[in-house]
Amino acid sequence: MTLHQFLLILRARYKVAVLIILLAISAALAVSLVLPKKYTAQTAVLVDVRSPDPVAGAGSAPIQGLVAPSYMATQVDIIGGDRVAQRVVKMLKLDENPRTKERWMEATEGRGTLEGWLADSLQKRLDVRPARESNVINITYKGSEPEEAANVANAFAQAYLDINLALKTEPARIYAEWFDEQTKASRAKLEEAQARLSEYQQKAGIVSSDERVDYETTKLAELSSQLTTVQGDTTDSQSKRGSRGDTIAEVMQSPLINGLKADVARQEAKVQEVSVRLGENHPERQRAESELAALKSRLASETARINASIETTYRVGKDRERELQGAVGAQKARVLALNKQRDELNVYRRDVESAQRAYETVSQSASQTRLQSLTNQTNVVRLNAATAPVNPSSPRLLVNLLIAAFGGTLLGIACALLLELANRRVRSAEDLVQMLELPVLASISSSTGNTRLSGPRRLALGLGG
Repeated sequence: MTLHQFLLILRARYKVAVLIILLAISAALAVSLVLPKKYTAQTAVLVDVRSPDPVAGAGSAPIQGLVAPSYMATQVDIIGGDRVAQRVVKMLKLDENPRTKERWMEATEGRGTLEGWLADSLQKRLDVRPARESNVINITYKGSEPEEAANVANAFAQAYLDINLALKTEPARIYAEWFDEQTKASRAKLEEAQARLSEYQQKAGIVSSDERVDYETTKLAELSSQLTTVQGDTTDSQSKRGSRGDTIAEVMQSPLINGLKADVARQEAKVQEVSVRLGENHPERQRAESELAALKSRLASETARINASIETTYRVGKDRERELQGAVGAQKARVLALNKQRDELNVYRRDVESAQRAYETVSQSASQTRLQSLTNQTNVVRLNAATAPVNPSSPRLLVNLLIAAFGGTLLGIACALLLELANRRVRSAEDLVQMLELPVLASISSSTGNTRLSGPRRLALGLGG
């Protein structure tokens, strides 16, 4: 079918097409006038995905990258979810209307819950969409009354804020309760560890273990030093005991003994002189010998006294050595006992320190979660409040008429073509050529009454077909 044939068909059957167009427009007009008017109200909320939680601080990082789109999609699902819708029902007290209860009974015959049925009906007229390339979520509600649409849209926004805050604080509240229990357990363990430490200190009589150990260690060092000195003196005295009396340093260095030795030498010289001069039996010689004997006896007495003092010093040194060895042994045992006490005390102290750190960690977490459970701020902000619309959003009369006119036009053209195909007519010479597959020799115009011959010059070819 050519365009010329198509236009001829439309010209021949334009009445059918026009009638269908008028019927479509009339139907659209009637439907638009009969349908109840719907009013659309819209509000918007801003979801801040960049700022961290001020309560959690550095522990909560901002939502960035690929996580932000999924986070926004989650928020859209929350707004359109049952929990927000049911909260809107409670906020607007829709379940307290007797007429609403009657309609619920008629629709469901008492199956389910009135709150769920109302929430489902609200969700059907709710449209939640995030703005393109932004963190704004538009909440649109379509109602039969302007005030109803605005109130429900605002209620959905407020319910979303409340639910968002609840979703944030409820886990923190649960964690806070759990951390409170852990804090009590940690505090009990800390008090038990401190009690064990105090009991051990009282039992061992420890006031300051480090100072006591340092004092006893210093005392042990002093005793060891004294023992070393006494052992040296005793060894020296022992070596002197085995030597000859006149070769001992104390004897050789004694001024008295040296003086007596000089006196003995002089007296011996005097005796020798008297013996030569007066003879051996002379009374003066005998007196000189008696004096010499007295000097030697005194010299021997002094030497013996020094040797006796060395022996006494040796014995006293040995006694002192044994005494110091016992004291050093006892002091060593005391220091070892104190070190053992200090080790045991350090164990108790480490238990206390470990319990203290655990208590501080749990207490800090408990404080933070408790603070989070008490917060009244979220990362969602209402940008505007929905207002009652002045004009209805549906039915849109002009749009419906344009759609009806367009659809009626297509339907009219289709009906005209179908009628033409059902009852085929010859509208032009082209129709004859297509139907008979023969060339046209002449055509008669119905408008002038004159006969006009036309066609190819070779008529024999046409007749021969």
